[in-house]
Amino acid sequence: MILDVVLVGCGGHGREALDIIRAINTASSTGPRWRVRGFIDDRPSEVNHKRLQRLAVPYLGTVEWLREAGPETHVVLGLGDPRVRRAVGQRVDGYGLPFASLVHPAAVVGPDTVAGDGLVVFAGARVTTNVTLGRHVHLNQNSTVAHDCVLADYVSVNPLAAVSGECQLQAGVLIGAGAVVLQGLRIGADATVGASACVVRDVPAGTVVKGVPAR
Repeated sequence: MILDVVLVGCGGHGREALDIIRAINTASSTGPRWRVRGFIDDRPSEVNHKRLQRLAVPYLGTVEWLREAGPETHVVLGLGDPRVRRAVGQRVDGYGLPFASLVHPAAVVGPDTVAGDGLVVFAGARVTTNVTLGRHVHLNQNSTVAHDCVLADYVSVNPLAAVSGECQLQAGVLIGAGAVVLQGLRIGADATVGASACVVRDVPAGTVVKGVPAR
């Protein structure tokens, strides 16, 4: 069965999510799984309009367009910032549409993984064993989430970042590109770990840490 899907966000992150859909369709042995209806975005730039044209995918309108979507239309939140993704996700929830979960064929997700709706896993990402992922978690290119971790809703792990085993990342956490979180640590809600940081102790909610060791 081919399912309709709409992507929210015309920026780079959303267009990378389109790449995942196309890779899934190409890899499927039974034919395409997703039919992309287009992108929605409240304030798309002129540059991103042109980029969508090059990809031959239409811009449909603002988030309000979802009022016109059929009840079987799936939605992907193609938004890199966890806080923006949560705010838009809460709006989209009001339309009662299902969320698509996307795992790139070049990603590895262990069979003992439990995930909420709207999971997006990009190429090269690896999730090992006994991992719990909340709603709208995004695991970017070549990131790693190790054994026995819990990632709450709207967490982002950016490219090349590594989350070691038995860590807890609360809602809205952003782990920057190339950062490392050592084993058994807890990152509080809406905290940000800067790019290339090495986290060696728990991080309080709402804080920004960076450096080696991260402070």
